Amino acid sequence: MYLLTEKEDFLCTEIVDCAYRVHRELGGGLLEKIYESCFCHELEKKEIPFKRQVSLPIFYDGLYFDEGLRIDVLVDNSIICELKAVENVNKLWEAQVLSHLKMTQLHVGFLINFNVSLIKDGIRRYCIQ
Repeated sequence: MYLLTEKEDFLCTEIVDCAYRVHRELGGGLLEKIYESCFCHELEKKEIPFKRQVSLPIFYDGLYFDEGLRIDVLVDNSIICELKAVENVNKLWEAQVLSHLKMTQLHVGFLINFNVSLIKDGIRRYCIQ
């Protein structure tokens, strides 16, 4: 089991709070890019650094390939956030978060689905060694 650093623990708490604020204000049923914009606005208000739509190249057989993999939001160069606005979370997206963590050598990622009645049901955190 991976133990969060103090910084990761703080950021995780703030990420959940940002998702909660956005969902409380907007509810479900909007486009993913709207939630992404508002989520990033909440991070900005908290002065938490982030990057949107971060390109993630693939290193294979000694070569780098930029084949369109993207991280929705990278928080403080530490935590990956994949945002969705869907009825059902696909297992493929869970695998995507884990793959992105492995490829970036980061330890913590979130899959946040805003299309839920209660945001606590839409937030999943993943940690790897």
